[in-house]
Amino acid sequence: MAEILAFSKSAGREQIYAEITPQIEVLISGEPDVIANLANVAAVLREAFGFFWAGFYLVKEGQLVLGPFQGPLACTRIDFGKGVCGHAYSTGQTVVVPDVDEFPGHIACSSAARSEIVVPLFKPDGSIAGVLDVDSDRPNDFSELDRIGLERIADLLQSVFEHRNVR
Repeated sequence: MAEILAFSKSAGREQIYAEITPQIEVLISGEPDVIANLANVAAVLREAFGFFWAGFYLVKEGQLVLGPFQGPLACTRIDFGKGVCGHAYSTGQTVVVPDVDEFPGHIACSSAARSEIVVPLFKPDGSIAGVLDVDSDRPNDFSELDRIGLERIADLLQSVFEHRNVR
């Protein structure tokens, strides 16, 4: 079945988050496969906002390993505590980076990325399953609105980790 994403293309980010979040909830509610759900969410974020890169890194084998994404090629593995993704994982906190060149230890998967936001993905038991990583090719592209919107989406994704253990 083909899915259709409906949102106001000319609206601001706050309204777009308000419009896509319930659609994401419906999209993932009937699908137990983690990878399928994450792939669709990455596609929704890229389509709705035109982000340079949107995707996921999942905890596997003691590292963050590339999962479903939309955008150019990406780093395959990131050590815990390294770069923005590793920092978000290690602290369990969302990290907003206005200028990636000023983030100590930033991992440059693409030289075109200028700003970044990374949100930890929690399992229902409180452990971290991975991170949602969004990059922009514009400096200072992410705000408090993005943090709130992406954290709401990350909260919805908790349910996908109930169905299957992702290692």
